[in-house]
Amino acid sequence: MTKELKTGLAAMFMPAALLLSLPATAAEQDTARFQLERSGDHFIRLNRQTGAMSICQDQGGNLVCRMAADERSAYDDELDRLADRVTKLEKTVAANKGSDLPSDADVDRTLGIMQKFMRGFMGMAKEFQNEEPQAKPLPQKT
Repeated sequence: MTKELKTGLAAMFMPAALLLSLPATAAEQDTARFQLERSGDHFIRLNRQTGAMSICQDQGGNLVCRMAADERSAYDDELDRLADRVTKLEKTVAANKGSDLPSDADVDRTLGIMQKFMRGFMGMAKEFQNEEPQAKPLPQKT
């Protein structure tokens, strides 16, 4: 655990609070989600929803935050894992490109079968339309 992170953790449990002048809607969301604690010349920001911690400094009136060291390491590890996964998927797609697609002859054969089926179906539908409906006996009401 780095010295900055230890200092940050200790500062989180100190009862000092910092009020920021933010727009009302953003402030309402941020106060529910984030907690800021002063630690020397910087601040520790805790994301209450995810547990992520950031180290923040006031730079020209703006609060600029960066991830804590071990969170940055976990973030970089996840990015590397995802990049490897994307590379493997791209290689798989490139290797299978064209091999799973039907040939033109297969497509033509399939279309011929579908046309034959549809002609037969439409012929049967026309036959049913041309037939006169048979008179059904009316139900007896007693």
